[in-house]
Formats: sequence, C-alpha cells, structure tokens
Amino acid sequence: MEKNMGSETKKMNGGGGGFRAKLEHYLYSGEKKHVLGGIAIIGVLFGVPWYFMTRGSKHQSHQDYLEKADKARSERLSAGSSSTK
Repeated sequence: MEKNMGSETKKMNGGGGGFRAKLEHYLYSGEKKHVLGGIAIIGVLFGVPWYFMTRGSKHQSHQDYLEKADKARSERLSAGSSSTK
C-alpha cells in the first residue's frame, strides 16, 4: 500500500513525465531551442491565415486610391454635365 502512495506522489509532482509536465517544461525552461520553437509555432499560426487573406488582393498605396477616386469623380461629373445638355 505504501508503495502505491509513492508513485502517486511522483505523478503529482510532475516526475511521471506526463503531457502537462512536458508542456510546462517547454513553456518555462527558457532554453534557446524551446524559445525558437515557440516563435516558429506562433509565426505559423499567424502567418498561414495572413497568407491566405492577402494572396489574391493587390495592395494599393493611399496615393493610388486617391488617384482612382479623382478619376471616378471626374468621370461622374463629365457624364452628369453631358446628360444635362
């Protein structure tokens, strides 16, 4: 009976090598490979959705947007003035 209690104490203190103990070791160890692994995981988690959201759209500068708006405005004004004549 006493033998059984020793193994339970070992598991409760994280000595059993369970998933939670390993996860806490990776999270709080501060080892270089664990930090780099965490950065890589976070990069993938945010990078993949960003890639899929931006792959089909053409990025425009604010100046491009203003030029396109001015062109559309002038077309509307010229179309409006020709229809009233």
